[in-house]
Amino acid sequence: MSVPNFIDHVKLYLRAGKGGAGLIHFIRAKFVPKGGPDGGDGGRGGHIILRGAKQYGTLLHLKYRKHVIATNGEPGGDSCKTGASGKDMIIDVPLGTVAKGADDDQVLLEVLEDKKKYILMQGGKGGWGNTHFKTPTHQTPRIAYPGEAGREGWTILELKLLADVGLVGLPNAGKSTLLSVVSAAKPRIDSYPFTTLVPNLGVVAYRENYSFVMADIPGIIEGAATGKGLGTRFLRHIERNAVLVFMVSAASNDIHQCYEMLRGELEAHNPSLLDKPSLLVISKIDLLDETARKTLLQTLPQGITCCLISASTGEGILHLKDLIWEKLSTLA
Repeated sequence: MSVPNFIDHVKLYLRAGKGGAGLIHFIRAKFVPKGGPDGGDGGRGGHIILRGAKQYGTLLHLKYRKHVIATNGEPGGDSCKTGASGKDMIIDVPLGTVAKGADDDQVLLEVLEDKKKYILMQGGKGGWGNTHFKTPTHQTPRIAYPGEAGREGWTILELKLLADVGLVGLPNAGKSTLLSVVSAAKPRIDSYPFTTLVPNLGVVAYRENYSFVMADIPGIIEGAATGKGLGTRFLRHIERNAVLVFMVSAASNDIHQCYEMLRGELEAHNPSLLDKPSLLVISKIDLLDETARKTLLQTLPQGITCCLISASTGEGILHLKDLIWEKLSTLA
């Protein structure tokens, strides 16, 4: 997936339809010289609806669609006929999409199920026809209500990738390489930092035909929560991951410090992220000799399950899958 095609944030102006006006009308028939009211109600305005669509992986299809407007309801008819409802406007979005108010950043709804429809903006109700206003003392009411206006305004759609496992680490920690080894995903891999500029997803096969989804999140540097590096743009994707895998390269000068920095950036972005089940993976272990490995094992952080792996040689990969599956099983 190329960088320009990964769109996870769009701003749209949405306007639901206005309700149709109620009708003022009276029965007109040859043998009913003074017929009573028979004006029908107006139809409701069209809704703005978000529909989950698992075939979409980004919001790219909405990048150039700035206005979405539903049609208005039709006026009521005679013989107490209700006007037709306005046509709903359905916007297909990837699973994990969050709709927010553009002014207050308030979450309006979240799209989590495929093919399920979520009403984002209600169409206006249709107005009452004069039939509703007939009383024993007022047989010929010349009153009808106009339809209500539909909701409208600027709305932000944000995508937060849905994945079982999120890989969190410094740039060049080996996250993309790991994903390419354990799944069929083909993320861009190179020897320089920030090779990964967009999140990548891969399905990881496990024992006995089980599987889980793993997300490779672009590298996090110190100060990311305040905008440094790639900033907070991709930190929100971590919010959807059930299990977090912190990755630190065995070549790092201070593994404990790197791990604490990653935790600190997540806490600054959203403290609840630290409540998620997590693992610490030391990658590129093939770069160390036996003496360096023994020293490393003595300096690993306490209070978190650690795993040593090498994506190049395959060392520790199956053990890592077992640990991840164990964490996921506790959430089932």
